[in-house]
Amino acid sequence: MWYHIYEAQMQASAPFRAAALAALQMRSAMNGAADSPAARQMMAALEMATRAKLTHVSQPFGIKSVQVENREALVVEETALDLPFGRLLHFRKDIDSPQPRVLLVAPLSGHFATLLRNTVKTLLQDHDVYITDWKNAREVPLVQGRFGFEEYVDYLIKMLEHLGPGAHVVAVCQPCVQALTATAVMAAQKHPCEPRSLTLMAGPIDCRINPTAVNKLATDHPIEWFKSNLISTVPFPLPAWGRRVYPGFMQLAAFVSMNPERHLDAHKSLFRHLVEGEDDEAEKIKTFYDEYFAVLDLTEEFYIETVAWVFQEMRLPLGRLKHHGELVDCSKITRTALLTVEGERDDICAVGQTSAAHELVTKLRPHLRSHHLQPGVGHYGVFSGRKWENQIYPTVRSVILSTE
Repeated sequence: MWYHIYEAQMQASAPFRAAALAALQMRSAMNGAADSPAARQMMAALEMATRAKLTHVSQPFGIKSVQVENREALVVEETALDLPFGRLLHFRKDIDSPQPRVLLVAPLSGHFATLLRNTVKTLLQDHDVYITDWKNAREVPLVQGRFGFEEYVDYLIKMLEHLGPGAHVVAVCQPCVQALTATAVMAAQKHPCEPRSLTLMAGPIDCRINPTAVNKLATDHPIEWFKSNLISTVPFPLPAWGRRVYPGFMQLAAFVSMNPERHLDAHKSLFRHLVEGEDDEAEKIKTFYDEYFAVLDLTEEFYIETVAWVFQEMRLPLGRLKHHGELVDCSKITRTALLTVEGERDDICAVGQTSAAHELVTKLRPHLRSHHLQPGVGHYGVFSGRKWENQIYPTVRSVILSTE
């Protein structure tokens, strides 16, 4: 129902956006008249109108080169492993000396992996970086079957097998639970590709600790409410028509509703920059929202199982999580170094929720444990921005190098 209404609204508004774009392109024919205050305001309003939409296709990472030691190294994106619900994307650099292999685990929470562009570029300086590039569920036909919490864990194990023994894992936000689960499963199996280090950044390992608005939203309603109110069927003629999904546009609406004033102020600033010809400032805001408004759908089973198992039942910290019928035992992790990272001002994953992982790996020796609490940053500041680059990343790099 909701999906059909959304698609109808997008199609109905498309002619208006197209008309605004056509009018915007006439600017060159206006000669000097386009520089009058009234014309600049009109042009800014037209550009704002063309941007009033969501996209369902990933933005490019656009990382063409990176500084490696004392030279600029070219970077080429290539698909290392292509699975029905996600790709293993490799950022190959033209360097001769080998670097530690890192699997960066991106969230599957309504946005594409490109949200971690800054994280990737920073890691690339010293590491051979791979990332989980999750596919939009509305593009995956029903014939490909289900993709839930356990399948996500299976994908991580397959990707680590592709990287081979000695790789490292860095998980950001929501998939910290799955990354810790995959590591525990591999440790119990004495899997040769068990990661050498596991970095968990701002992830909900134990949501009982300092509950946030996100945690309370997940526990305010029974799981049946989520199934009845937030799950929709992909309409025809999309490739996954008939698949039950949690639409990305609904997740985006939930994110925006948490701080609507900030997003409104950002668009007011964008309009002002466009009017005043401040192109650099306008481009920064446009780049952010091009990414923020690129949304992907989650399968029903992944969304519902995540809400139920992670946020409502807290199965992992309570020792009740099973993977294909076998109880997940984090005490089996004895060889993988563990680093947890939290942001002091994180209002999505509060202080203490990620570091709770240390309470679960009961047999991991002290010299293999580390925790970093970053003052003055919120959720996104943990993995993006100057403090990530200058203060958090050196700790991540140090833990990885110490286990090489």
